[in-house]
Amino acid sequence: MNIRGNFSAFLAVILFVIVSCNSHKQTYTEWNNYGGNKLNTHYSSLNEIDTSNVRNLHVAWEYHTHDSDRLTQIQVNPIIVDGILYGVSPKLKLFAVDAATGEQKWIFDPVDTTNYNTKGRGYFSLNVCRGVTYYTDGGNDKRVFYGASSNLYCINANTGKPVLSFGDSGKIDLHNDLGRDVKDLYVSLTSPGIIYKDIIIIGDRVAEEANAAPGHIRAYDVHTGKLRWIFHTIPQPGEPGYETWDDKEAWKHIGGANVWSSFSMDEERGIVFGSTGSASYDFYGGRRLGQGLYANSILAIDVATGKLKWHFQTIHHDLWDKDLSSPPALVTITKDGKRVDVVAQSSKTGFIFVLKRETGEPIYPITEIPVPAVSELTGEKPWPTQPAVSVPKPFARQSLTEKDLNNLVPDSSYQDIKKRLAGYKTGNMFNPPSKEGTVIFPGFDGGGEYGGPSVDPETGILYVNANEMPWILTMIDAAKAPAKGQTNLEAGTRLYFTNCMGCHGPQRKGSGNFPTLIGVNKKIQ
Repeated sequence: MNIRGNFSAFLAVILFVIVSCNSHKQTYTEWNNYGGNKLNTHYSSLNEIDTSNVRNLHVAWEYHTHDSDRLTQIQVNPIIVDGILYGVSPKLKLFAVDAATGEQKWIFDPVDTTNYNTKGRGYFSLNVCRGVTYYTDGGNDKRVFYGASSNLYCINANTGKPVLSFGDSGKIDLHNDLGRDVKDLYVSLTSPGIIYKDIIIIGDRVAEEANAAPGHIRAYDVHTGKLRWIFHTIPQPGEPGYETWDDKEAWKHIGGANVWSSFSMDEERGIVFGSTGSASYDFYGGRRLGQGLYANSILAIDVATGKLKWHFQTIHHDLWDKDLSSPPALVTITKDGKRVDVVAQSSKTGFIFVLKRETGEPIYPITEIPVPAVSELTGEKPWPTQPAVSVPKPFARQSLTEKDLNNLVPDSSYQDIKKRLAGYKTGNMFNPPSKEGTVIFPGFDGGGEYGGPSVDPETGILYVNANEMPWILTMIDAAKAPAKGQTNLEAGTRLYFTNCMGCHGPQRKGSGNFPTLIGVNKKIQ
């Protein structure tokens, strides 16, 4: 029921946001966790390479995975533990490499059909893996956990072989333990979990259409693979937050509200922090009316029990795919002369939410501002207010108007863009989706994306990649299924509008990164 079209693009920039961190005595000389450390600050204090000698760098070694093709991509942020680099190839093979020499220690292929029932190589090549998680008992028990397809794998870090005593011969099917039957729905683990003592906490990636699995947070025993606890991001009867859904059966059929970007952790306090995405379906909320906890929320969870300590929702009843796309950075700031431990959460809206780590109380005022609350879509009820951060100021522009258009292009191009912009709803990033087209800005991939911010504790500066890319979101009435049989052409057209139009457009012309499908029969032999 939607199409997403790229309207224009702006270059991403690096923005410097002062967060007033005091210098930490702790040194950050390792990268043994996704995000650098469990605080998720993406910071290293190593200083052997700087602006005075970077020009002298030369290639020390290269490691080739030899499995990339036009359908694959690599997004992994490797870790290094005890001189061994652990990473994942484009086709989701886990590898261990000597970090000093580049010599391969071992490689694990999840599509080894002699050991596993899999959905085939093509299924793996269409997924990504952004990182891995390392566990050790301090002795010889060393394990690497990572996601491939719909499985969480536990691999012996010494040998590259599955730990057969974990789960089902070394893996857990992520379709299990969600409390309802999702065996035919998309569930995968594209970002790594995080370790606390003898448990691994994981989120997942799920579909974003109406028929999607729930994104509940789960903790498993690192030795046995047994479920230790689960936190329902879509609350069930009797749980706090259940009252925020108008449909009291929502927990049975609504999906999403998932932590797909990994976690950060305060080990001393025993708190794990996860940031959730929007509930499905992304752009129409008529089947999920209400505030919708715990979608689009920063969650602070007791890591030992799975009990919620506090939450803060950054978007109410999300209609714009403004999911929180990175875990918060855990930092210490100076406020009124006192040191305060906080979480700093970047967002797709360009806001940075700074909250007390123990309570979730905002450090600086966050006010609920009125937003457009009338929708032309049948059954839709936008939430009347949204949170607005006062400090720090937004790191990305939040609205697109005529004054923002590029007037350096030829006048004919400028007039064309100006005319098209005038036909869309724009000027407020919380304008509801519409049939005439609503400008989404900073964009579906705008503001701060999944890489998240970096924080330098020595200088007190937070760095975040600020993306500004306007899109047009146009809602189209879904075609009703016919009462009688269909021709192949009619069935194909209905399937296209249901499953493909959102990326390739109603006329199959493509949009953004999605290519045109016109003449595709002549391109593929």
